[in-house]
Amino acid sequence: MNTLTEHVNIVAEHIHAQRSNTQQLVVAIAGAPGSGKSTIAGEVARRLNQQKCPTIVVPMDGFHLDNTVLDALGLTPVKGAPNTFDILGLIRLIKSLRDEVGVYFPRFDRSRDLSLAGAIAVTPGHAVVIVEGNYLMYDAPLWRDLALLWDVTVRVDVPLPELRARLIQRWLSLNYSRTVATRRAESNDIPNAHDVIARALPCDVLLSGHRQD
Repeated sequence: MNTLTEHVNIVAEHIHAQRSNTQQLVVAIAGAPGSGKSTIAGEVARRLNQQKCPTIVVPMDGFHLDNTVLDALGLTPVKGAPNTFDILGLIRLIKSLRDEVGVYFPRFDRSRDLSLAGAIAVTPGHAVVIVEGNYLMYDAPLWRDLALLWDVTVRVDVPLPELRARLIQRWLSLNYSRTVATRRAESNDIPNAHDVIARALPCDVLLSGHRQD
């Protein structure tokens, strides 16, 4: 298992190798819940910005359907599953990046459990756009169409026992008891992790988890 720094080096070097001075590069970093993809995406963006390569991160979580919509559809208990995201909206905005105009993406506010429209501004000045999320390289209808839009694809692969421990710890960090934290992880997060792994599409770069430096 590599360190976070080693993984950042691998991804940053691959992005530089694929860059063109005339075209914005759109990168997908995919992985199961708890795999560390958000951390890697943020650190890669920080590295590239330090190297004078303007980069921004767009989390897929901003495309969560609103809770009122999920309630109406009966999907609230499985929030985070593929059918609880606005996949058509995500595809539309990713395609809009090719129009070389400013595009505004939503951002998910975990403290309020809702998405904020127009919260992330991606401009033509961004040489690299990193999109991170569970289902960016996911073998299912519509999601396969999304997979065709990336210039570079990265998957963070973590064994299920480690994912389980991380997902329980995520709920423990919010001051839930171990019993409640385990129930929450096993009722939704862990089944979603199984699904992401089972339907994973091949990626350009495969990262086998990471340990802290």
